[in-house]
Amino acid sequence: MKQAESRLTLTFMALSDPTRRAILARLASGETTVQELSKPFNISAPAITKHLKVLEKAGLISRGREAQWRPCRIEAEALKEAANWIGDYRKFWEASFDRLDTYLKTLTTNKKGKKNGRKN
Repeated sequence: MKQAESRLTLTFMALSDPTRRAILARLASGETTVQELSKPFNISAPAITKHLKVLEKAGLISRGREAQWRPCRIEAEALKEAANWIGDYRKFWEASFDRLDTYLKTLTTNKKGKKNGRKN
């Protein structure tokens, strides 16, 4: 497996958990401590630490150490790679919806033409 594919796999595995997505959402507003991150969750400190390790392994966050303060911060590069990958499929779906829209318009046009062409 290529390094980029491996990183993308780790990113999506990390994002598959709602707690980890909530942690990322919180970090999007700025760095904070592990203790602050754990407050809204009804889970143990070791469980939060496990979630943070998964996010860190995927490259989605980084953790620092500044005296007694251990800040966590979001790292955007891995999210950017995932967004780019999803963007390629977005183009596919948009083209598919455009084709469907065109097809539905032809059905509507044909149906109206048949109604107008009939004698009542």
